[in-house]
Amino acid sequence: MKPEVYITRRLPAAAMKRLQEFCQPEIWDSDELAAPYEEMRARLPGKAGLLCLLTDRVDAALMDAAPGLKVISQCAVGYDNIDVAAATARGIPVGNTPGALTETTADFAFALLMAGARRIVEGMDYVRGGHWKTWGLQLLLGQDIYGATLGIVGLGRIGAAVARRARGFNMRLLYHNRQRHPEYEAELGIEYRPLDELLAESDFISLHLNLTAQSRGLIGEREFNLMKPNAVLVNTARGGVVQTEALYNALKAGRIAHAALDVTDPEPLPADHKLLTLPNITIAPHIASASTETRSRIAMMAVENLEAGLQGRPLPWPVNWVG
Repeated sequence: MKPEVYITRRLPAAAMKRLQEFCQPEIWDSDELAAPYEEMRARLPGKAGLLCLLTDRVDAALMDAAPGLKVISQCAVGYDNIDVAAATARGIPVGNTPGALTETTADFAFALLMAGARRIVEGMDYVRGGHWKTWGLQLLLGQDIYGATLGIVGLGRIGAAVARRARGFNMRLLYHNRQRHPEYEAELGIEYRPLDELLAESDFISLHLNLTAQSRGLIGEREFNLMKPNAVLVNTARGGVVQTEALYNALKAGRIAHAALDVTDPEPLPADHKLLTLPNITIAPHIASASTETRSRIAMMAVENLEAGLQGRPLPWPVNWVG
């Protein structure tokens, strides 16, 4: 008899077909709403596997509701929604999908950078609002990207991929990271800076950090005050890295020029949130990896992690190690 698993969102067709070959999936059948925590807790008993998304809180209590749980497979790269220490203590392997969305996310980060620099969303609103009467010499002036300085905070795979794109625009490249990366410095001509110096020197700042206790709220009022008034902040990492109230105040006061975000805190952002009243912000609904090819690839990786865990094999892409 195939093991039973709980899936917190519908998967692409190829991944679903593969899944059904080795297990009996029960699926939260909605793409518009995340599976409620209490729903997951009610459905998990008797399940051997959980395939979840970054919107799902997977804590110790949820794991204890399913004492037969053999594997947790995250259909994403980040896993700050999972209590990995609790999983390890219970002997439950956790897997994620690293590397699969690097180039797609870097594409989107650079798209946000360009949209913020050239005020594309503001321009569209201007046209839709019926304000476009003639060509204006000083209408919606933005900033040049070519030759500007880009500061990357968090130089992992995605940060490095963004830097490669920036080289095509002859940008001066700076980075801040917990550890220096001589290999990227040599390859990309990127220069290390302490965070304060990077913020002060950069025209564009792109965030590519995991959300940890150390990175939560990293960018707040003090950091915004260090930035140039023409600075554009891009965030495709996690919303919690930026203090939302401080961001609002900085944008409203003109301490920075623009913010271009794929992630927010809270997430999803309520339709009446005050950030949405500002003209100098671009917000996307966490879609940096949302290409057909990439989402299909990460779904298949998550299924392969799930299958390995159910069969007692090492996960192809493990987050933790259990004996």
